[in-house]
Amino acid sequence: MGKPSEDQVRDVILDSIADGVFTVDHDWKITSFNRAAEQITGITRQQAVGQKCFDVFHANICQSDCSLSETMESGRQRIDCRANILNNQGEKIPVSISTAVLRDEDGRVIGGVETFRDLSAVETLRKEIGEHYTFHDIISKNHEILRIIGILPDVASSDSTVLIEGPTGSGKELFAKAIHDLSHRARRKYVAVNCGALPDALLESELFGYKKGAFTDAKRDKPGRFALAEKGTLLLDEIGDISTALQVKLLRVLQEKEYEPLGGTTPVKANVRVIAATNKPLADLVAKGVFREDLYYRLNVLKIQLPSLAQRPEDIPLLSEHFVHKFSVQQAKQIEGISEDAMRLLMRYDFPGNVRQLQNFIEHAVVLCRGERIEADCLPEELHQRSPIREGSEVASVGGPLPEAEATTILRVLEQYDGHRGKTAAALEIDKATLWRKMKKYGITYP
Repeated sequence: MGKPSEDQVRDVILDSIADGVFTVDHDWKITSFNRAAEQITGITRQQAVGQKCFDVFHANICQSDCSLSETMESGRQRIDCRANILNNQGEKIPVSISTAVLRDEDGRVIGGVETFRDLSAVETLRKEIGEHYTFHDIISKNHEILRIIGILPDVASSDSTVLIEGPTGSGKELFAKAIHDLSHRARRKYVAVNCGALPDALLESELFGYKKGAFTDAKRDKPGRFALAEKGTLLLDEIGDISTALQVKLLRVLQEKEYEPLGGTTPVKANVRVIAATNKPLADLVAKGVFREDLYYRLNVLKIQLPSLAQRPEDIPLLSEHFVHKFSVQQAKQIEGISEDAMRLLMRYDFPGNVRQLQNFIEHAVVLCRGERIEADCLPEELHQRSPIREGSEVASVGGPLPEAEATTILRVLEQYDGHRGKTAAALEIDKATLWRKMKKYGITYP
């Protein structure tokens, strides 16, 4: 048996690689095509060799941001670039691409080489995870949010008043809408009014409506929000901002199930399920004497307390990916995800504006993004200037956005419980031994 040629050795080596590999010459014609490339694309080596690479792959970056073209022009490698190619069935295959130049013995560039990894399984898993942690537009894997989601069907099945408390931007409106959608009133109207956005006199007419002639500009009867929400659900957002005078009238609606429009003399029956939301703890307002105690107890039949985003950092990657997809569609861009550096910045931020602030950050980044992934420099400047990680606390660089997210989540929950391992493990729903192993794995130290 003769000694194998260099081409045969090269083909054996290339065929042993799990990633797809192909090479091109200066005319972009494919000169080699390994077995994994055949399996991923469904195109045989005989069909591919001699063809121009863009005629074989039909990638979404071929005409605008070809990684291999940039590498051959600059001589610089590109690593882990995201793209979509089409297989022989016309199906879109998400891939991760890395490129390098090919040189001859004298160091002259004679072509390029590209490796590509099929990400279909990863994308399928990501989609399944996203669906698993999505409930009526509520996206979370936080144990407290999941607990609340677990009781929402029971809350929705009753007509009792619900009080939702939580910081601004924490998603109170989403939970209110989910309760309505799960209830027997779902086919009726869901009406929301922001009590803090209207002056007292205008808010009263908005809630209860008015009769013709009730005031100078009242040319005709106008129904209020209670009338519009008849047999449905009314969300009274920022309920803590209403005046004590209006609190009395609202109390009557909750007690007597009736109200009088402005200028009216006949009470109107109200068959409305009321949900109240506030970013101010009503119990504190009662203690200060600015909120009626009897109204508080009428509202506080079923109470939902939403955590801040800082208390649920494990949701930052999930929410970020969701917002990237949402705004990419709106902006007609093909952005595949978020880089490790960008995710690291997001995970280390305290988000005083909660989920709404994260959404704004991602929208900002999508608008500025010119590549396939959100990079750190696409994010707002304030993210680069602030970090909530306590001085003396430390997490080692662990590589990859998911390990980074898990490590930062552990550290932040440790901070939340002042380093108490038992409480931290309970909050993360793992045992203390697992927490210790993960802290060791990620090099987490805590003062």
